[in-house]
Amino acid sequence: MLQIKIENLLQVFLPIVLLPACLFAQSIVNTVHNLSVSGPGSVKAVSESEICIFCHTPHNSNPRPPLWNRNDPGFNYILYNSSTAQGLPGQPTGASVLCLSCHDGTIALGNVLSRSSPISFSGGVTTMPPGKSNLGTDLSDDHPISFVYNSALAAADGQLADPATLSGPVKLENGELQCIACHDPHRNIFNDFLVVSHRYSNLCLICHQRTHWNLSTHQSSSASWNGNGNDPWFHTPFNTVAENGCENCHNPHKADGHFRLMNYLPEENNCLDCHNGNVAGSDIQLQLSKSFIHNVYNYLGMHDPEEANVVQTLHVECEDCHNPHAVRNAPASAPNANGFVQGVKGVDTNGNPVSTIQYTYELCYRCHADSPTLPASPTSRQIEQNNTRLEFDLNNPSFHPIEGPGVNPNVPSLISPLTESSVVYCSDCHASDGSGSPAGPHGSIYPQILKFRYETADNTPESYQNYRLCYECHDRTVIINSTGNFGQRVHRKHIVDQDTPCNACHDPHGISSLQGNSTNNTHLINFDISIVFADPVTGRLEFEDTGSYRGRCYLRCHGVNHSPEFYQ
Repeated sequence: MLQIKIENLLQVFLPIVLLPACLFAQSIVNTVHNLSVSGPGSVKAVSESEICIFCHTPHNSNPRPPLWNRNDPGFNYILYNSSTAQGLPGQPTGASVLCLSCHDGTIALGNVLSRSSPISFSGGVTTMPPGKSNLGTDLSDDHPISFVYNSALAAADGQLADPATLSGPVKLENGELQCIACHDPHRNIFNDFLVVSHRYSNLCLICHQRTHWNLSTHQSSSASWNGNGNDPWFHTPFNTVAENGCENCHNPHKADGHFRLMNYLPEENNCLDCHNGNVAGSDIQLQLSKSFIHNVYNYLGMHDPEEANVVQTLHVECEDCHNPHAVRNAPASAPNANGFVQGVKGVDTNGNPVSTIQYTYELCYRCHADSPTLPASPTSRQIEQNNTRLEFDLNNPSFHPIEGPGVNPNVPSLISPLTESSVVYCSDCHASDGSGSPAGPHGSIYPQILKFRYETADNTPESYQNYRLCYECHDRTVIINSTGNFGQRVHRKHIVDQDTPCNACHDPHGISSLQGNSTNNTHLINFDISIVFADPVTGRLEFEDTGSYRGRCYLRCHGVNHSPEFYQ
């Protein structure tokens, strides 16, 4: 029988098949999959001139198509796993097994069925050298393969394209997603043998149709790396946030963070590689070096997109507050959620879960409302309440206006443009300190991540700086006016003359209607019981609101009994 060598067939047919010249660059001949002695890569045979033989043979092939010239690896691989994955990856099947016969690093590259002895490689190379092409037998850090991708899966996931629409270069094999859905082993037009360029996430977006993505900053930003610190795009050839798209955070092969294929295992590193001032304009990493922070460094692997809206075990990661697929620079007015917290889930004012927040406080309530492990209050109050959802309820006798306008119709100290109808954000008080700092409660030099100083210790001398948090909204001159109305004179007497802190009488969040009432707890009155004590004469510790600019106190403070003290 006449035997025609494969390389001779190539010499005959390639000039015909691959003309014109632009198509010649698309042939396996000019790729690193040409492992023959003529191959362009550093990994190649010492003398073998046949090209296709390393994968295919016309006779005595492996039963697997197409005329496979290698043994199956035969390993039980560690598979990808994630709480957000609807598909069920199984042990590799189909074309993926063929790819892994080289790319898992267990079988010698020259060990082919059509040769009685292995083909020798330059430099003594036997199996796939270490590097990104050697995936190993642990596939938990690689994009999942060998799972059924059908319309039911797309519907269950909600953010996958229906495979019936995959009419382009991404193709399934017998209804399963395999390596060849993304990689064409015979052509290397777009690097890494990709069937479509991954620039601007073009390849990813064929299957992954993320909600909000088309409006997000990560999809459109032209920001680039300034060359300082780590290269945030160490596994791509692209230079801007928009060009890298999904791969700003994800690595489809050999990801450090196996769950959801993150570039790094510590979740915050996937964000801080850019948000340290080297790509993004705001340096969040600097804020996280301050004394009081939302400490993302304290936790590893605790954030899960599928976790309950009410966080059961307190933790904090960047993605607990920010949806990287949705975040964008879109200003809003309180209490509406702005673009920086777009697309995150939360808890509404009634304690019900919401899949996408409408109001920013709904995000804060995930941890600071009904969580079972809430931290203790920093102040010992007459009425203890750590659930901020209850503190800001619009039915309360008094509250700072987070969910809606406050109940007091007459607050003359407010600084314009604030009025009695104004609503504010939690982050108007809790935010990074310092001029020019990024918005949001990332880190501060002040306790409780306060934006400005707010002294709570007794015998604190009154000054603008000591109570700047209050004086940002409430005019200091009006508050301590010695010739003003009842409220102004009383404030001056206590905070200026007696060095009593605002916090001694006022609970800055609010008093729940389940515990307080509109007689004793208007004007945020909820005493700090380390400073204010029950009146020894009457045994009472309370403030009574008797009308506009009127009231009386029963208490003992700074050694003085109020049995009661009238203010009118």
